[in-house]
Amino acid sequence: MQKIAIILCLLACFSCSKKEKDKPNIVFIFTDDQTFDAVNGLGNKQVITPNLDKLFQSGTTFSHAYNMGSWSGAVCTASRSMIISGMSVWNANKNRENWHQKDSASIAQTWPKLMESAGYDTYMTGKWHVDVPAESIFQKTVHVRPGMPDDAFKFANMGKVFKEQVATGKKTYAEVMPNGYNRPLSPTDNSWSPTDTSKGGYWEGGKHWSEVLKDDAKGFINEASTKDNPFFMYLAFNAPHDPRQAPQEFLDLYTVDDIEIPESFQPDYPLHDEIGVGPKLRDEALAPFPRTEFAIKTHLKEYYALISHLDHQIGEIVNELEEKGLMENTYIFLTADHGLAMGKHGLLGKQNMYDHSMRVPLLVAGPDLPKGQTNNEDVFLQDIMATSLELAQVEKPAFVEFNSLLSKVKNPEEASKLNGVYGAYLARQRMMRKDGYKLIVYPKADQTLLFDMTEDPLEMNNLSNDPAFQDKKQELLTSLISRQKELNDELDLSSFLNSNR
Repeated sequence: MQKIAIILCLLACFSCSKKEKDKPNIVFIFTDDQTFDAVNGLGNKQVITPNLDKLFQSGTTFSHAYNMGSWSGAVCTASRSMIISGMSVWNANKNRENWHQKDSASIAQTWPKLMESAGYDTYMTGKWHVDVPAESIFQKTVHVRPGMPDDAFKFANMGKVFKEQVATGKKTYAEVMPNGYNRPLSPTDNSWSPTDTSKGGYWEGGKHWSEVLKDDAKGFINEASTKDNPFFMYLAFNAPHDPRQAPQEFLDLYTVDDIEIPESFQPDYPLHDEIGVGPKLRDEALAPFPRTEFAIKTHLKEYYALISHLDHQIGEIVNELEEKGLMENTYIFLTADHGLAMGKHGLLGKQNMYDHSMRVPLLVAGPDLPKGQTNNEDVFLQDIMATSLELAQVEKPAFVEFNSLLSKVKNPEEASKLNGVYGAYLARQRMMRKDGYKLIVYPKADQTLLFDMTEDPLEMNNLSNDPAFQDKKQELLTSLISRQKELNDELDLSSFLNSNR
């Protein structure tokens, strides 16, 4: 009997081991500040991204993937908190208190811990910017980076400096800007260079951070290829977040004269103070006010160069997976934490409800999934977490509010599970995109914007005061208020109902 028991035990262990080995590997590639069209193969012929183009052709692209918004100016923190917790924006914000208190149950409910519970080896390198320490939820971490390089580019105490020195007339606005901000003022402005390694930034430590992440990833892939356990890799690039520093060979791919100015370019956003995106917001202070075409072209050149450098690193990571024979059982997800304005509508950052700042590229690729496919349904980028859980055979917990994308990938005609795309920024902005229209509400400015996203995808023709669209505006406002209740959004917008604002 004892021999039989031992044999049964060994068979059970073998069966368990085989089951775990048969589970697919998950590689999650997370870029920072990469707007939805900042990939050549997705329509932007200015940016050079051969590796991303090839990767996006290897799977399904979701053309309308959104971030839900943020409770702070650091939109990346909110986006990353949502994807790690599986919770929508306001619930994720409340959940941060559990992380601060080191609540074991809340930590166990994070994305990597759920993957670990399914037998995965979990690994993370790169940008973190989430309130629960990466080391406490991943089995292995390397080069955990902050939200942005902590160096001469840091925008510390800008609000205080602005109030005390600029408001009193002691200094001009330009004089209080840290190095790398409020630039370029003219074609002869040489106050900052992307390749100046003495400023730190991406060069801090001696090797560009994107290259360090690539080396980290290749090292783990080499190690994982010798093991039986499936693995979950969380590869979070800081690029192309500012400071936009790239090696000279990538800057040389672009010239300012050849950069096209965005069609929706304008010198300033007229409501920037009311909606919280004025000169004192760090992201917006990178370029001068009012915006000039030359300044925007310069920032776009540096943005594209950093993306091309990022593209090269991603190509090497994918090549490593292929060389180690892992692609036949590996699913790759690629997205960004949010978009970026880069001169559109007079804005630079991501703290607004326009598509250029809410919408991101999103790829789902795997051995049994369609290749070269585009799905135009509205989704949230955080749906990637639920998708990976399904692949890992983890039953989606009740607290996960996002949806798996697998059924959409395999059945492109499947209707969207979303009843409109909800967006939020502080108490300053709310958004509802639904049925081809988008409503933006500015409570502090007491105004609304309405766009026909089919006829006006660049969001340049506000229909909010057009009598022919009042019913549509009220319909979207009613949907927005309903979604607020579902998502525990406490901002009261009821005064906008049946108004002419």
